[in-house]
Amino acid sequence: MPKLNRSPLRVTAEYDTPMPMRDGTVLRGSVHRGAEGGPYPTLLARTPYGEGSFRMIPVAAALEAGFAVVLQHCRGRGSSDGEFRPWRDEGADGHDTIVWITSQPWSNGEVVMTGMSYLAGCALQAAATRPPGLKAVVASMTPHDFHDGLKYHGGALALGSALNWGAMQAALGLMHAAEAGEDVGAAFGALLPVLGDQAAAVRTLPLDSIEGIPWWRDWISHPERDAYWEELAETLRHDRIEAPVMHVAGWFDLFLAGTLENHRRLGGPLIIGPWSHLTTGASGTGRLDFGFAASGQAIQLEQRQLAFLRGRDTGPAVRIFVMGDDVWRDEEAWPLARAVETRYHLHAGGLLSPEPPAADEPAAFTFDPRDPVPTVGGPTLLSDPTNAGPQDQRDVELRPDVLCYTTEALDSDVEVTGPVSVTLRAETSGAATDWTAKLVNVHPDGRAMSVIDGIVRTSTPSGTYTVDLVATSQVFKAGHRIRVEISSSNFPRFDRNPGTGRPAARAAEADLVVQHQRVFSSSFVTLPIVPRER
Repeated sequence: MPKLNRSPLRVTAEYDTPMPMRDGTVLRGSVHRGAEGGPYPTLLARTPYGEGSFRMIPVAAALEAGFAVVLQHCRGRGSSDGEFRPWRDEGADGHDTIVWITSQPWSNGEVVMTGMSYLAGCALQAAATRPPGLKAVVASMTPHDFHDGLKYHGGALALGSALNWGAMQAALGLMHAAEAGEDVGAAFGALLPVLGDQAAAVRTLPLDSIEGIPWWRDWISHPERDAYWEELAETLRHDRIEAPVMHVAGWFDLFLAGTLENHRRLGGPLIIGPWSHLTTGASGTGRLDFGFAASGQAIQLEQRQLAFLRGRDTGPAVRIFVMGDDVWRDEEAWPLARAVETRYHLHAGGLLSPEPPAADEPAAFTFDPRDPVPTVGGPTLLSDPTNAGPQDQRDVELRPDVLCYTTEALDSDVEVTGPVSVTLRAETSGAATDWTAKLVNVHPDGRAMSVIDGIVRTSTPSGTYTVDLVATSQVFKAGHRIRVEISSSNFPRFDRNPGTGRPAARAAEADLVVQHQRVFSSSFVTLPIVPRER
C-alpha cells in the first residue's frame, strides 16, 4: 500500500486583525501563516462579499507553497469599518494594506495578490498604485474598465447584472450597518421589492425610479463615458501597473472582453476555459458538459497560479479550451496570427454564406420594447444562476422579431477562434434603436446552442453598425450548421431601447414605441477561421 511521507504543517491564524488605512479607517481580516519558520512572502486577497467568498481562496495550498495568507474585508464590508463605495477606495486601501503587511515581523517584504471578479479588480487597482513589495497578480474574470464592459456593453446598460450585483451589495451594506447598531428598517423596506422579485424589478419603468440601491442612479444617469466614469478609470491605470499579471477568463463570462483587454494591455499568461462567471474551473456550463478535461483541476489551474505567484511558472503564454474538439491547446499569443478573418454574408432569405448576395435586399421585423426578446443563456450574471452559458435557442428563434441566418450543413469541421463581430447595414423607424447579434451552433439533432452574443445601441435611424461579440474558440463540427441571430433586444441582460432617442433610464411606459426594423443583405459576420490540419 502506498504511503506518503508527510509531516504536519503547523499554522497560526488570527481573525479580525486590524489594519489601519491612511485616512484612519480600520480594515480587518484574517492572517494565516506557518507557526514556525519565516519570514514569508504573503498572498493577499481583498473582498466586498463577506467571509464566505474567502472560501474560494486556496489558503491551505498557499500555506503549503510557503506563503502567509491575508484575507481582508473591503471597507464597509465584513468586519471592516467605513463606507463601501464601489471601486473608489480599492487602489488606496490595497496599497495601504500591502504597506501594513510588509511592516509585519512575519513578512519578508514580498506580497502577491489574487482574486476573481471584484477581488481581481481590487488587485489590479492596488497594482496601479505601485506599492513597494508587490511582486505578482493573478486576475480572473474581471473588467478592464468600469463603464465599458461592466455597466455598459455597446452603449446599452447591462441591466440584469447591474441590478443583481447592486441589490446584493446594498443588502450587504445594510447588514453591515445593522451590525454596527444602525436602524436599517426603512432602507431594507425600500430594497426588499428588488431583492424579492428581480424579474419584476427589471421591468420597472422608468429605471431611475428603482429604490434601495445607493449607487443605482449614478450608474444609469451616466450612459456615456463622461467625467463620472473617467474619475473611476483613474483608479485603474494600466500604464502604471508594473507587477506581472496572469489572466484567467471564460468563454461564457460577462467579463471576457475585459480580461482579454487587460491581457492586451498588460501582457502575461492567459488561460481561457469554457466557463461562465459562476462556473470557473468546472467541466460543464449551461446546457453543455465539456468533460473532465475542461475543468481547472484537469489542467492544474490552482497549482499553476501559485507557481506564477512564486515566480516559477513555466507554462505556455496562452492556453485555450477549444470547444467542439473539447481539448486544451497551447498558443504563442492571443489572438491567433494564423486565424483568417472570413466574412459570412446574411442573405435576405435566411442563408448564411461566405458567398456575397447578388443584391442588397432587406429582411424586416417589428420590435416592440413592451415584449422584448428574453435572455436565454449567454455571458450573464442574473438572479437566476442557471440562465447562463450555452443554452438551446429554438424557442427564441420562433419569435417573429428574431431573424435567423444559417449555413448549409458543414461538409467538414470549421474552427472559429478569435474575435467575432457582426457588421449590420440596417435601419429603423424609430429615432434610435438597439441591434443584437448571437452566434449559434446548430447540432444535427436540431439543438441551437448559443456560443456568444452582443449588442450595439444606436443614435441614428440608419447606418452601418458593428456588434462586438467579443471572442470564442468553437469548432463547428461536420454536419453542424453555423447560425447568426439578429434582433433588437436581449432582456434583461440589457435594458430596452424605447426607440425615441430619450435616455433609456428615464423612459416611462408611455415612451416605448414600436420600431420597424430592416436588415440588409450587405450585412455580414466576421469569423476568424483557423485552418485545420487534414
